[in-house]
Amino acid sequence: MDLTAAHWIYLAGIALLISLVVLKKNVVAPAIAATFLTAAVMTESITTGISAVFRATLTSTTELLTIFLIIAIMTSLIQALRAAGADERMISPFQRLMRNGPTAYVVLAVITFGLSLVFWPTPVIPLLAAILIPAALRVGLSPMGAAIAIAIAGQGMALSSDYILGVAPGLSAQGAGVPASDIADRALVIALIVGTVALVAAYFITVRSTIAQSDTVRAPMHAMAGGPSSGSGGSTDAGESEAVNDELDMGHQAPREVISEQRSKLLSLSVPVCFGALLVFILLGRFTSVVPTMDDGAGATLVGGTAALLLIAITGLSAGPKWLERSADHFVHGVSFAFRVMGMVIPVAGFIYVGLGSFSGRILGLPEDAEAPSLLLDVVAKVQEHIPANPFVVLFAMLFIGMMLGLDGNGWPGLPFTGTLASALGDETGVDPAVLAAVAQNGSTWVGGGTLVIWSTLIAVAGVTGVSVIELARRLFLPVVGGLVIATLAAGVIW
Repeated sequence: MDLTAAHWIYLAGIALLISLVVLKKNVVAPAIAATFLTAAVMTESITTGISAVFRATLTSTTELLTIFLIIAIMTSLIQALRAAGADERMISPFQRLMRNGPTAYVVLAVITFGLSLVFWPTPVIPLLAAILIPAALRVGLSPMGAAIAIAIAGQGMALSSDYILGVAPGLSAQGAGVPASDIADRALVIALIVGTVALVAAYFITVRSTIAQSDTVRAPMHAMAGGPSSGSGGSTDAGESEAVNDELDMGHQAPREVISEQRSKLLSLSVPVCFGALLVFILLGRFTSVVPTMDDGAGATLVGGTAALLLIAITGLSAGPKWLERSADHFVHGVSFAFRVMGMVIPVAGFIYVGLGSFSGRILGLPEDAEAPSLLLDVVAKVQEHIPANPFVVLFAMLFIGMMLGLDGNGWPGLPFTGTLASALGDETGVDPAVLAAVAQNGSTWVGGGTLVIWSTLIAVAGVTGVSVIELARRLFLPVVGGLVIATLAAGVIW
C-alpha cells in the first residue's frame, strides 16, 4: 500500500521526538501535538483528533501502570528502611563485592544479566533497587553509571536473547520456519557482543567521568529515598544528576525513628532474606515440580506484593504507635515520586501507540470489530520492498527493521513479522534465516525492551536510580547503536 499523509506525519513526529531527546529538550508538548495531528489526519476529523489526545494518554497510562506501581512501592519500602536506620546495615555485606566504582559497575552488570535471564528485567529491577544499587552508589558508582549497567545488561543483553525463557526466539520462529533453538543460540551470541561493546563504550564515554573518588561518602539510599549527594568529582554529570534529583523531589527525608540496635539489625536482614526466599521459590517453580510454575509476569507481582508487605512490617516495627501514619507517608511519597518519573513519558508513549495496531483502534474510538490501522507496520512493510539481495545489506536491513518495530516500547510484538521476513529474504540471498531473525530480534528488543526509547521499561531503571529517563536514553544511544552495528557485522562473518 502507498503511504498516506498520516504515515508521514507520524514518521515526522517520531523523528522530531528523537531529535529533541538528542538535543536534551522536553518532549511532552511535541508528543501531544503530534498525537492530535496524526489522529486528526488519519480519521479526517478534528474532534476525533482532540479525543485521541486524551485516549492516548489514558491508554499509555494503563499499559505502563505495572512499572508505575513497582517504582512507587519500592520507593516507599526504601524510604521506610532509611527512616528505620536499617539501610546502611543492609548494604554493608554487598560492599565486599564492590570495592570501588569500576568493580561496582561490572558486578552490577553481571548480576543483572544473570537474574534477568531467569526472571526478565522488570521483576529484577526492584531487587536491585533494594539491595545492590545502594551498595554500588556507596562505593562511588554514580546513579547514571548504575542505570547504564542495569539497562545494558538487563533490558539489553538478557531480554534480547531471552535464552532461558525462550519466548522471544519462539515468536521469531513462528514465521522463520526454523527451530527456535537455532534462533536462540545466535541471538545469545549477538546479544553478548552488543552488550560487551556497549558496556565498554558507555564506561569510557560516560561512566568513568561520573565515578566519585573512592573516599567520597554517599548516602546509601540516595537514588530512591532522597538525601543530598556528595557529587561526583565536580563533573558536569554530577551537576545534571543533582538537578534531576531536585526536579524529582529526591531530597525528601522521612523522620528518623528511634529504635534499638538489635531491632535495626533485624530490619536490615528482612529485605534480603525475604527477597532471597522469593528468588528460591521462583527458581523452584521454574526448574522443578516442587512448587507450581508461575505465569509470565507473575514475578513482578510477587515482588511488588512482597515489597508492600515489607513496608508495613518494617514501619510497624520501627515507628511504634505512629506506624499507620508513617506507612501512609512512605506510600504517598512513593506514588508522588513515581508520578514525577513517569509524567513526561506518558504523552510520548501515547503518541507512539497511535501508530500501533494493538492500540490505535482504542485511541481512535473505533468499534471493536473494526480493523485498526497500524502506521508503523505499514512503513516497515514498505521499506522491505526495496531491500537489495546482498547478504550484508540484508543483515543491516533486518537490523533497521527490527529497530523500527522496537519503537513500540516492547520489542516483541513484531517478531513474528521479522521471522517471516527473515525466511523470505534468506531464501533470496542464501543467508541463514535464523541469523536474520536473530539480528532483527536483537534490534527490536535493544530498542524497545528497552534501552533507547523512554516509553519502555527503561522508565523503571531511571526511576530506581534517580536519573532522567531522557538523559539515560541519550547516554545509551551511541554505545548501544555502535554495539548493534558491530554485532551485525560479526554475524555476517561468523555465519
